[in-house]
Amino acid sequence: MAPTEPEPLRPLWLLAELTYSCPLQCPYCSNPLRLGDRASELATDDWLRVLAEARSLGAAQLGLSGGEPLLRKDLELIVAEARRLGYYSNLLTSGMGMEEARIAALKEAGLDHIQVSFQADDPELNDRLAGTASFRKKTEIAHLVKAYGYPMVLNVVMHRHNLDRMREILDMALELEADYIELANTQYYGWALANRDFLLPTRDQLTRAEAIAHDYQVRHGERMKIYFVVPDYFEGRPKPCMNGWGRVFIGIAPDGTALPCHAAADLPGLQLPNVRDHSVEWIWHESPDFNRFRGQSWMQEPCASCDERDGCFGGCRCQAHLLAGDACATDPACSKSPRHEVVLQAVQRAAELNVVPQPIMRNKRNAL
Repeated sequence: MAPTEPEPLRPLWLLAELTYSCPLQCPYCSNPLRLGDRASELATDDWLRVLAEARSLGAAQLGLSGGEPLLRKDLELIVAEARRLGYYSNLLTSGMGMEEARIAALKEAGLDHIQVSFQADDPELNDRLAGTASFRKKTEIAHLVKAYGYPMVLNVVMHRHNLDRMREILDMALELEADYIELANTQYYGWALANRDFLLPTRDQLTRAEAIAHDYQVRHGERMKIYFVVPDYFEGRPKPCMNGWGRVFIGIAPDGTALPCHAAADLPGLQLPNVRDHSVEWIWHESPDFNRFRGQSWMQEPCASCDERDGCFGGCRCQAHLLAGDACATDPACSKSPRHEVVLQAVQRAAELNVVPQPIMRNKRNAL
């Protein structure tokens, strides 16, 4: 009997980064170091075409992100088309720019899910980390999300300055009647890498915070799902970035650049395709850069012969470039990497810092 052919990879998850504009100035922002202007953003018709093309390939989950996606006046039109096509749509928002009339319009358009980000439970700390007064608005929007029948999903990016408030953050989530809270420890690339000395916690901080999160999982797990994501630097193994390069994820930047992972635009030597020039089908199947790190032929040692390579896919290509200077290298977050020492040194430096530097904030980005 002839062996069956492997099922072709499909883009199950489409992330539409609608704009890089944002009213916040978070020091761990995942947007590129060099941001485009709003004049280069895709028009509504382009986004509707992208949704249809990706859906025909099998994409089922749609993330609407930014920046702040609420700044797009056509957001409801995009949501309505996503519903017509059969996507499960998720709005990832700071809440800034949301009013009750708009949340009602998004509900009518067919939006399935809203995730609201907080920086901390304490209003002063939240607003300092966000770079703008936002805590009161976020709280208001969280209540509206619940009132309009959405799953109450909170996201808090964790780091040196809020990990010691883990208990208070979880109490805030319980008070807001959250159904889910993602405690996503900062991953260090892009702006987070630029601000690593400001953000990287000590191992003791992380251990204490994780223990509190696990305690709340035991005591409140039936009421609220708690997801605690440990940063690569402390695990000894890298995460399977996007479940493998070009395997299930495709992101579209505001200017139409197609991305195999969030940070791929920062990798040198890539000529990333643009949906203005190519169909999503061509990009997914034929683009040299979407195929570059698929499979295992690109792997160097120790990845090439590692018995864990089928699970981590070699880790993060962007992190490998940033820390090892080679996108094909073993991710230095892995303890098997010959460059793992750079991660250990960063963790040691965090433990020894007496004075934490001020972060590079959004209002300074134009200088870079």
